[in-house]
This record gives sequence, structure tokens and C-alpha cells, in this order.
Amino acid sequence: MSSAVDQFKEQAEILTHDLRHRAIIQTALGKYEVVRDKSRGAFLDYAAARQAAAETKWEAVNHLDTHLEELVSKLEARGTKVHWAGTGEQARGIISGILRDKKARSIIKSKAMTSEEIHLNHALEQEGYEVVESDLGEYIVQLKHEPPYHIVFPAMHLTRGDIRDLFNRELSINSSDSPEELTMVARRVMRQKYLSADVGFTGGNFAVAETGMISITENEGNARLTAALPKTMVTLLGIEKVLPRLDDLALFLPMLATSGTGQALTCYNTMYGGPRQPGESDGPEEWHVILLDNRRTELLADPEQRDSLHCIRCGACLNVCPIFRNVGGHTYGTTYSGPVGAVITPHLRGLQEWKHLSNASSLCGACTETCPVKIDLAHHLLQNRRNSVRQKASTPWKLGFRAMNFVFNRPSLYALIPKFGRLGQMLHPLVKGTRLDPAYAWTKTRETPQIAPQTFKEWWKERG
Repeated sequence: MSSAVDQFKEQAEILTHDLRHRAIIQTALGKYEVVRDKSRGAFLDYAAARQAAAETKWEAVNHLDTHLEELVSKLEARGTKVHWAGTGEQARGIISGILRDKKARSIIKSKAMTSEEIHLNHALEQEGYEVVESDLGEYIVQLKHEPPYHIVFPAMHLTRGDIRDLFNRELSINSSDSPEELTMVARRVMRQKYLSADVGFTGGNFAVAETGMISITENEGNARLTAALPKTMVTLLGIEKVLPRLDDLALFLPMLATSGTGQALTCYNTMYGGPRQPGESDGPEEWHVILLDNRRTELLADPEQRDSLHCIRCGACLNVCPIFRNVGGHTYGTTYSGPVGAVITPHLRGLQEWKHLSNASSLCGACTETCPVKIDLAHHLLQNRRNSVRQKASTPWKLGFRAMNFVFNRPSLYALIPKFGRLGQMLHPLVKGTRLDPAYAWTKTRETPQIAPQTFKEWWKERG
């Protein structure tokens, strides 16, 4: 089996040469940028809003223990059953236990990246459960047997024609590529699934400690149906999703919508505080909330990169990243792609196996500039690179830097570099673009930078 880095390189090689794929992504993100900038302009002071959001998340994460205790106590006071899951395996075990207790067979799911993180669908299907994604984008990629392409836009890489062909093939229909008709096809399928589902499964965008509520934001209304119709509701969210106060949502809901989709506010913003209470006409009879750690507390213990837990999963950093735009979401091979994925995946899944993601960056800083909670993602990518070398430096790396150190500390040897470089530059056209080229990794897609005919020191010496 090839390693994560080998798979990344292979997939990146394919997609960087796929001009159709690139055109689809560039078109989608070009439209996003227009509406995002318009929504940002509606803020009285967007820079101040970012600063306020960053400070609020700093408070939430640095006092996470207190806020989690408050959240749990208020959820349980209204009859919610709260579970703690230290690992993905424990979370899957808790969910399987709930399904067995309820003798459930079918599960309807709204969008939950945490479920992708722990590979929940595959595990439940292996146990014989029917699991259906109700978010339209998630449903499309589920039919295609693919993971989500993007944190916010799961099917961004597909055109209307692709989706039409998929629906016609998988659902045995004869639909056009009209967005309205395709949506109605999915709607007809979903309505039956809602009515027959034993359990509704959701994620959560925010958890409010002050009131003991889970906030879910969406554009299709599918999460509301997922929570309202089945008798049992299960919510899985990372422990970092906590906000201290209900008032904080007045800032975070528009910030999430603006950064995520370019909207002023998403269509549906719902607060869930517990199972159905006496006198209420709808809602689940039983609600389970699972708080997932899955190595988040290890990241919390790192004061240098703790602020990566501030992420609100808006996907803004993916949308501006030149690497993501060219290699696509699936190339990363992990739940969280783009800059934020490159920062947190090595923490969540192992630094040595996933360190290549932090190297797959131009370090342009666009991710840092766009992040609504001001996470310094570009700096964290550098820190991951440094930490991976400190932890386990490869032999070629060590030999290379020892040689560089030897030469750089001897001015007479260092002075020979441009001379030999110019000689090599003269001979380079003979091997350029072949496997004999020592710079093949660079020259197969780029021009070789030209060495100046004269260094500054040589010029200064000649000038006298």
C-alpha cells in the first residue's frame, strides 16, 4: 500500500494537468470571491469583527474546561444524554450502542465533518445499517462513493451534467441537468428517507455554554427535518466548537456565512437545547450529544499552535489557497483539506505520516489574511515543518544541511558556488527535462532561474 505522501503526489500530478477540473474550481471560487467581498462590505468594520471573533475564540479555547462543564450541565438539565469520546473509535462505539439500544436500521444524516473524521458511515454500513446523507452535496458524493471534496461545498468539483449523469445512473431516472429538476429528484428520495429513518444524525457548528444549546446553520432545511422527524437524534461535535455566550452568535453566524459561502446569513440557523419537552409538538423523544476529543486536547496542550482549534470550519482558507485550487480537495487524502487541514491533520493523525501537507504550500499567506478568526495558518505550516524535522530528520536532509553548513562557514568555498553554477548553467540544456537533470523536479514544469553573470561582490571588487 502506498503511503499518504505517495498518494498525494500521484493525485496532485494528475489533477494539476486536468484543465477541465481546474476550470470548474476556478469558476466556482471566482463567483464566491465576488459575493464574499460584497458581504464583507456590509460589516461596519470587518477588521474589528475579525478581531472580536479571534478574541472570543481565544477565551473559549483557553477556558475550554469551564465552558464544557457549563455546556454539559445545562444540556443534561433538559434531558439530553451527553457522552464523552476520547477517540474516533470510542465515538463509533457509542453511536453503535445507541443504534442497538433503539433497534434502529436506518439513519438519516445532515452534514457533519466530524462523522467524516471518524469514518462513521463506512463503520455503520459494515454493521448493516442504512446511512443516508441528506445535505444535497453530501448526498451527491455519497452516491458517487467519494468523500466530500470541500469542507463547505462537498460536490464543488462536479458540474450539473456530471450530477445529472450520476442521478440517472444511480437512481434509474431520466432527468435533465436543470438545477431545479435535480434538486426535486433528491427531494423526493429524501422525503421517504426522513419518514422511515429510525435515527437522525447531525453535526454542530457551535455549542453555547451559557445556555447549553447546539447551533446548526444550513441552507437547505435538511438538518431541521433530520432533527424533527426521527424519534432519536444524535449529535457529534468536536469539543472546540464551544462559545461562551449566546450573544457571541450575533457575530459568529454572519462571520461563518460571509467567509463560508459569501452570504450575509445562511438560510436556516437553529438552536437545539434538548429533546422534546412536555407540550411541544415535534422534535426527538431522545437526544444524545457526543463530545469528540480525538487528539484535540493534545493540540490544546501546545501553546504555540493551540489557536488552530479556533477554526470554525468556514472553508475560507481553502477558497483562497493556490495549492487547493490546483490539486483539489481529494488529493489531500484526509477529512480536512487546504491550509487548515495541512495544519491540524498532522496533529490529529500523526506528524510524520502527514508532514507532507505542510510542505504543500506556497506560504503566500492568503489563508492567514482571509481567516475570520485570525489563525496564523501560514506560520503554523512553518512550525509543522520545523517540528517534523526536529522529531525525525531524514538522512538526505541531514547530509544536505551538513554539507551546506560546511560550505557556508568557509568563505573561500562559498565564493566558488556562482562560478560552478554558471558552468553548470551552460551545460544544463544538454540534460534539461530528462531524468539526468539534477533539477528535474523543478524543470519538468518550470524554467530554471538564471544565475546573474556577476555577483555583487565581484561587481564591487571590480569597481574598486
